[in-house]
Amino acid sequence: MFTGIVEGQGTVAELRAAADGSGAALRIDAPWLAGQLSSGDSVAVNGCCVTVTATSGAGFAADLVAETLRRTALGGLRQGEPVNLERPLAADGRLGGHVVQGHVDGVGRVLARDWVGDGVELRVGLDEALARYVVVKGSIAVDGVSLTVMSVSTGGVNTAPSDPPRGPGPDRPWFSVALVPHTLAVTTLGRRQPGDAVQLEVDVLAKYVERLLGPLVPDKEV
Repeated sequence: MFTGIVEGQGTVAELRAAADGSGAALRIDAPWLAGQLSSGDSVAVNGCCVTVTATSGAGFAADLVAETLRRTALGGLRQGEPVNLERPLAADGRLGGHVVQGHVDGVGRVLARDWVGDGVELRVGLDEALARYVVVKGSIAVDGVSLTVMSVSTGGVNTAPSDPPRGPGPDRPWFSVALVPHTLAVTTLGRRQPGDAVQLEVDVLAKYVERLLGPLVPDKEV
């Protein structure tokens, strides 16, 4: 498991799609990880857990299966693009963020980005299937970064106790988060702009609660 506390960034060295469409090979340059990874280790790349297939002094390689390409935005990575990296939490480590599995639930889209003092309020649109798991003051991982939800909306109606982020937004579910200067400086979220795709992982506890309570609610799909 991961915590959503990004350790550092890497750079996409290569993304090579398989000729038969079955997946892709990803190579990441991250010299600061030299000697700290071995084949078979797990690493979260923008919040998606991948398995290391090879290492070098420059970084590491990993294979992306077709399911990963369908569920995430990794297939759209370009050579030279920065990515957030995090190794799994050690048994004696601190859970500084929240429980993150590295299993991306879906891809959202940045709708608005507003400066508030030295920080940024980011509004992200997402599918209804994921929106029900997002709550004010709850946790969500955006491109592998553990963040606290500021406000949420369903179909354009704000349900937070505070005002929604400034700027127009479509009639689709969205949530907003605050990015402090440190997050802007050390993660790729500092570069995200309206229209950019971001990988989302909702709080796994919400999904378990829904699954357990589903049989108790008439006509509830789980």
